Amino acid sequence: MASLARVIHDFQNGELSRDEFVAQLDSTLTTEGLGPTQLLDMLGAAHRKAPLPDDLYVEVRRRIEQLRVSNVAAGGEETGIQTTLDIPSRREASAGSAPNANAAGSDQIKGTGDTLNNRFVLEECLGVGGMGTVYKALDLRKLEASDRKPYLAIKVLNVQFRGNPNSLVALQREARKAQVLAHRNIITVYDFDRDGPIVYLTMEYLSGKPLSQLLRTPGYQGMPVRAALPIVRGMSSALAYAHERGFVHCDFKPANVFLTTNAEVKVIDFGIARVFQRPEEESDATVFDPGSLGALTPAYASPEMIEHREPDPRDDIYALGCITYELLTGHHPFDRLSATQARNADFKPQRPANLDAKQWRALRAALSFDRNTRMPSVERFIAEFDNEARAEKSGTLAKVGLASFAVVCAAAVGVFAFRSAPNRQHGPQAEAGASQSLAEQAASSSSSLSSSGDAVSAPVAAQPATPPASPVAAASAMPPAPPPVPKPALTLAAVMPALMQVPCSALAASVQDHSLTVRGYVSQRYGAAHLKDTLAALPGVDTLTLAVEPLADDKCDTIKTLAPYWVDNMQAGHVAALHVRPPGGQLSDGDPLVVDVATPGYDSYVNLDYYQLDGSVVHMVPSPRAKDNQAPPHYTATIGSAGDWIISKPFGSEMVVLLITPAPLFDKPRPESESRADYLHALDTRLAQIGSKYGRDHIVADFAPITTKPRLP
Repeated sequence: MASLARVIHDFQNGELSRDEFVAQLDSTLTTEGLGPTQLLDMLGAAHRKAPLPDDLYVEVRRRIEQLRVSNVAAGGEETGIQTTLDIPSRREASAGSAPNANAAGSDQIKGTGDTLNNRFVLEECLGVGGMGTVYKALDLRKLEASDRKPYLAIKVLNVQFRGNPNSLVALQREARKAQVLAHRNIITVYDFDRDGPIVYLTMEYLSGKPLSQLLRTPGYQGMPVRAALPIVRGMSSALAYAHERGFVHCDFKPANVFLTTNAEVKVIDFGIARVFQRPEEESDATVFDPGSLGALTPAYASPEMIEHREPDPRDDIYALGCITYELLTGHHPFDRLSATQARNADFKPQRPANLDAKQWRALRAALSFDRNTRMPSVERFIAEFDNEARAEKSGTLAKVGLASFAVVCAAAVGVFAFRSAPNRQHGPQAEAGASQSLAEQAASSSSSLSSSGDAVSAPVAAQPATPPASPVAAASAMPPAPPPVPKPALTLAAVMPALMQVPCSALAASVQDHSLTVRGYVSQRYGAAHLKDTLAALPGVDTLTLAVEPLADDKCDTIKTLAPYWVDNMQAGHVAALHVRPPGGQLSDGDPLVVDVATPGYDSYVNLDYYQLDGSVVHMVPSPRAKDNQAPPHYTATIGSAGDWIISKPFGSEMVVLLITPAPLFDKPRPESESRADYLHALDTRLAQIGSKYGRDHIVADFAPITTKPRLP
């Protein structure tokens, strides 16, 4: 893992984009092996040598300060977090002066743990964009009202924009535009407000991850077209809706496409979108042009955007083409060169192997460096690129019109033959003969069409006028058979994106040659049959084995939190195991809940929880009955054999969960039983902290579904 100084150096040299720099930041800080004070010194030295943009400097320093909070939670010695950050001005930095409280660029910022307007508690930094930092926030007013969804997302305007007189106008425009763009594939924006100098935007909180994170997964080499199509459709639907209402996104990129845990695609951050054809908005354009803030991403910006030409929907189509290409292949079509650099170098993108000719024409047109030859609309792009929709449409038409087409073609041939006959007769008998001839030819043509199926035969209406060609001559006239198309390789990298799109699931896969085995859990609503159809359609799959169990919808929140750790456990070879007695997990009223656990090959902490049907969680280990939960490597134990936990109503589908962590899960004991929602919220936050400090691969989980029922008399 590169050091902080190296990551900063790569960003300053242009080897890392802004998004890549931010994406590498957290993992770099947590694996550096240095304390916050040393990291701050390293940041200051790098910043004085080659100043970072002020907002990035603030963000790096804030994240270093956050390490102190994580350290305290894990039992460390740090005791505080600085909320006022000193930003050395560029002039001071270049002169070699140290940061100080009176620096011209200094400003007070809000970070994780702070509250806006005594209402919104910033709980987690979700990302840094061109204009603002986005946080997950708890709305205290909704919490007080017992709202089931008290969380929202807040974009806090970056520091460098606060001095820009147009910044507040930019955020206000974004709020208003996003409110106009009410679409299922566009994030819902609520309002904008300010807390002193802090200006912020409130919007719906999305659970999932940005597309950029998927594209930068180690080993990602693209996904099959069928798996990518739902994402492409979602992006296209959002852009088409915005274009229809006169808006261009102007900064469309993978970081602005969000994949939710419910398998939805959401386009976010219309922050610099500019009106391109709305006369009633012209007054806004003359007062404020958000493009003047200069927030665009060169790898996805069209040549016209880089050259500061007026915005056009085709600018977004260029970006859509780049993202689609990257989604299919795992790499940018122009190796992340800007459009003008690629154009000047006469860069030609290579055709992805998994696209048919029409799809490639559509994608290549979207990637054109010239607006005049670029794909003219998003609707046209998706209509030509979506081969499934085309196949469905063609299949429907074929079913309706195959027989009619045969008859019409035969009738046309018959009419031509009838009119061309040298000794044509006239009168009713001739017309009857012509009708008979047409019918015979129609039957003959229908037979020839049918015979392309499975061994369908039909009588010949009349002998041919000329003798048939010899079989040898016919064979010699046929073109040579094309060489067999090599079967695409089947890899986990191609399978995992498809599994990630399955909502409310925990699925692990293994691949051998062209055989795919998938095991785990899938929601009853999605269904094993649907999963089978999806996976069987992946290129390279000859044999598919499914070993999945259905999950009731009430388990989705638990799966959402813990599925990544279950998948890690399975992919690592089931290093931690949980089994319920008796096997099969069929338990009756009054039975003891007894489980066997096995831990990985390293020192760990065992956490065992019983998720009941009534929405509560019983903590089996640690608990007042089993306080010590530290385990040595490869430890095995039986828990509950003394009758500590007894099955009682309500009865139905329930679950026991084993969670292994490298550090204590919580600093103090939790109540033996508590609300599942409260526990999962605390668990999600704490697991993120442990993962950032020790590595997520040291957190593993295993599930044991059980079925409880009344005891028969």
